[in-house]
Amino acid sequence: MKPAKKGAQKSSKSTTATGKKPKGVTDEEKAAMREHLQELKADARRGRGADKADGESAVLAKIAALPQPDRAMGERLHAIIKANAPALSPKTWYGMPAYAKDGNVVCFFQSSHKFKTRYTTLGFSDKANLDEGCMWPTAFALKELTAAEEAKIAALVKKAVS
Repeated sequence: MKPAKKGAQKSSKSTTATGKKPKGVTDEEKAAMREHLQELKADARRGRGADKADGESAVLAKIAALPQPDRAMGERLHAIIKANAPALSPKTWYGMPAYAKDGNVVCFFQSSHKFKTRYTTLGFSDKANLDEGCMWPTAFALKELTAAEEAKIAALVKKAVS
Protein backbone atom coordinates (compact mmCIF):
# COMPACT_ATOMS: atom_id res chain seq x y z
CA MET A 1 0.00 0.00 0.00
CA LYS A 2 1.30 3.43 -0.96
CA PRO A 3 1.38 6.18 1.65
CA ALA A 4 -1.21 8.92 1.20
CA LYS A 5 0.06 12.00 -0.60
CA LYS A 6 0.27 15.17 1.39
CA GLY A 7 -1.56 18.22 0.00
CA ALA A 8 -0.01 19.44 -3.22
CA GLN A 9 1.94 22.65 -2.83
CA LYS A 10 0.93 25.50 -5.06
CA SER A 11 3.50 27.51 -6.91
CA SER A 12 3.80 31.18 -6.00
CA LYS A 13 3.51 31.79 -9.73
CA SER A 14 0.00 30.36 -10.00
CA THR A 15 -2.36 31.64 -12.63
CA THR A 16 -6.09 32.18 -12.84
CA ALA A 17 -8.46 30.34 -15.17
CA THR A 18 -7.71 33.00 -17.79
CA GLY A 19 -4.02 32.12 -17.70
CA LYS A 20 -3.09 35.46 -16.13
CA LYS A 21 -1.21 35.92 -12.89
CA PRO A 22 -3.55 37.14 -10.12
CA LYS A 23 -3.31 40.87 -9.49
CA GLY A 24 -1.91 41.93 -6.15
CA VAL A 25 -1.15 45.34 -4.77
CA THR A 26 0.53 47.44 -7.44
CA ASP A 27 3.63 49.54 -6.93
CA GLU A 28 1.46 52.65 -7.31
CA GLU A 29 -0.91 51.43 -4.60
CA LYS A 30 2.01 50.66 -2.29
CA ALA A 31 3.39 54.16 -2.89
CA ALA A 32 -0.01 55.68 -2.07
CA MET A 33 -0.16 53.70 1.18
CA ARG A 34 3.34 54.91 2.13
CA GLU A 35 2.29 58.50 1.39
CA HIS A 36 -0.80 58.06 3.55
CA LEU A 37 1.31 56.82 6.48
CA GLN A 38 3.56 59.88 6.12
CA GLU A 39 0.48 62.13 6.05
CA LEU A 40 -0.87 60.52 9.23
CA LYS A 41 2.46 61.02 10.98
CA ALA A 42 2.65 64.65 9.85
CA ASP A 43 -0.94 65.27 11.02
CA ALA A 44 -0.10 63.76 14.41
CA ARG A 45 2.96 66.00 14.76
CA ARG A 46 0.95 69.12 13.86
CA GLY A 47 -1.92 68.20 16.14
CA ARG A 48 -5.67 68.35 15.65
CA GLY A 49 -5.71 72.13 15.35
CA ALA A 50 -3.36 72.18 12.37
CA ASP A 51 -3.38 75.35 10.35
CA LYS A 52 -5.58 75.28 7.23
CA ALA A 53 -2.71 76.97 5.37
CA ASP A 54 -0.51 73.89 5.95
CA GLY A 55 -3.00 71.72 4.09
CA GLU A 56 -3.43 74.32 1.38
CA SER A 57 0.29 74.50 0.68
CA ALA A 58 0.57 70.68 0.63
CA VAL A 59 -2.32 70.40 -1.85
CA LEU A 60 -0.93 73.16 -4.06
CA ALA A 61 2.48 71.44 -4.05
CA LYS A 62 0.87 68.13 -5.10
CA ILE A 63 -1.04 69.86 -7.88
CA ALA A 64 2.08 71.74 -9.07
CA ALA A 65 3.94 68.41 -9.31
CA LEU A 66 1.33 66.92 -11.66
CA PRO A 67 2.08 66.67 -15.38
CA GLN A 68 -0.18 68.55 -17.78
CA PRO A 69 -3.10 68.39 -18.46
CA ASP A 70 -3.80 67.01 -14.96
CA ARG A 71 -2.09 70.02 -13.37
CA ALA A 72 -4.42 72.50 -15.06
CA MET A 73 -7.43 70.36 -14.14
CA GLY A 74 -6.24 70.08 -10.53
CA GLU A 75 -5.76 73.86 -10.29
CA ARG A 76 -9.26 74.47 -11.66
CA LEU A 77 -10.86 71.85 -9.37
CA HIS A 78 -9.08 73.38 -6.38
CA ALA A 79 -10.54 76.78 -7.23
CA ILE A 80 -14.05 75.36 -7.79
CA ILE A 81 -14.02 73.43 -4.51
CA LYS A 82 -12.69 76.39 -2.50
CA ALA A 83 -15.26 78.76 -4.01
CA ASN A 84 -18.24 76.44 -3.53
CA ALA A 85 -17.35 74.73 -0.25
CA PRO A 86 -15.25 77.12 1.85
CA ALA A 87 -15.92 74.96 4.92
CA LEU A 88 -13.69 72.24 3.45
CA SER A 89 -10.02 72.21 4.41
CA PRO A 90 -7.47 71.19 1.78
CA LYS A 91 -5.19 68.30 2.76
CA THR A 92 -3.38 65.45 1.07
CA TRP A 93 -4.87 61.98 1.26
CA TYR A 94 -2.93 58.97 -0.05
CA GLY A 95 -0.77 61.51 -1.84
CA MET A 96 -3.73 63.11 -3.61
CA PRO A 97 -5.29 66.55 -3.22
CA ALA A 98 -8.30 66.17 -0.95
CA TYR A 99 -10.76 68.34 0.94
CA ALA A 100 -11.98 67.54 4.45
CA LYS A 101 -14.64 68.66 6.89
CA ASP A 102 -13.92 68.15 10.60
CA GLY A 103 -10.85 66.10 9.66
CA ASN A 104 -12.82 63.69 7.42
CA VAL A 105 -12.15 63.64 3.68
CA VAL A 106 -15.25 64.59 1.71
CA CYS A 107 -13.80 64.72 -1.81
CA PHE A 108 -10.50 64.14 -3.61
CA PHE A 109 -8.80 64.52 -6.96
CA GLN A 110 -6.88 61.57 -8.40
CA SER A 111 -4.53 62.28 -11.29
CA SER A 112 -4.62 59.88 -14.22
CA HIS A 113 -0.91 59.42 -13.64
CA LYS A 114 -1.37 58.30 -10.02
CA PHE A 115 -2.53 54.81 -10.97
CA LYS A 116 -1.86 55.00 -14.72
CA THR A 117 -5.48 55.35 -15.76
CA ARG A 118 -6.90 56.96 -18.89
CA TYR A 119 -8.80 59.68 -17.00
CA THR A 120 -8.55 61.71 -13.82
CA THR A 121 -11.07 61.11 -11.07
CA LEU A 122 -13.08 63.37 -8.81
CA GLY A 123 -14.19 61.17 -5.94
CA PHE A 124 -16.39 61.58 -2.89
CA SER A 125 -16.16 59.67 0.39
CA ASP A 126 -18.98 58.32 2.51
CA LYS A 127 -18.85 61.64 4.43
CA ALA A 128 -20.23 63.48 1.38
CA ASN A 129 -23.97 64.16 1.53
CA LEU A 130 -24.70 62.86 -1.96
CA ASP A 131 -27.20 60.15 -1.01
CA GLU A 132 -30.04 59.71 -3.51
CA GLY A 133 -32.27 56.77 -2.73
CA CYS A 134 -30.50 53.42 -2.62
CA MET A 135 -27.81 54.13 -5.26
CA TRP A 136 -25.71 57.15 -6.28
CA PRO A 137 -22.33 57.82 -7.88
CA THR A 138 -19.31 58.50 -5.68
CA ALA A 139 -16.64 59.03 -8.36
CA PHE A 140 -16.56 60.80 -11.69
CA ALA A 141 -14.16 60.34 -14.59
CA LEU A 142 -12.83 63.62 -16.00
CA LYS A 143 -11.23 64.01 -19.41
CA GLU A 144 -11.47 67.82 -19.48
CA LEU A 145 -13.29 70.61 -17.71
CA THR A 146 -15.77 72.64 -19.70
CA ALA A 147 -18.19 75.18 -18.25
CA ALA A 148 -20.86 72.45 -18.07
CA GLU A 149 -18.64 70.11 -16.04
CA GLU A 150 -17.52 72.96 -13.79
CA ALA A 151 -21.16 73.80 -13.03
CA LYS A 152 -21.93 70.13 -12.23
CA ILE A 153 -18.87 69.89 -9.97
CA ALA A 154 -19.83 73.11 -8.16
CA ALA A 155 -23.33 71.72 -7.49
CA LEU A 156 -21.94 68.35 -6.33
CA VAL A 157 -19.46 69.97 -3.94
CA LYS A 158 -22.15 72.23 -2.47
CA LYS A 159 -24.44 69.24 -1.97
CA ALA A 160 -21.62 67.15 -0.49
CA VAL A 161 -21.11 69.61 2.38
CA SER A 162 -24.77 70.55 2.90
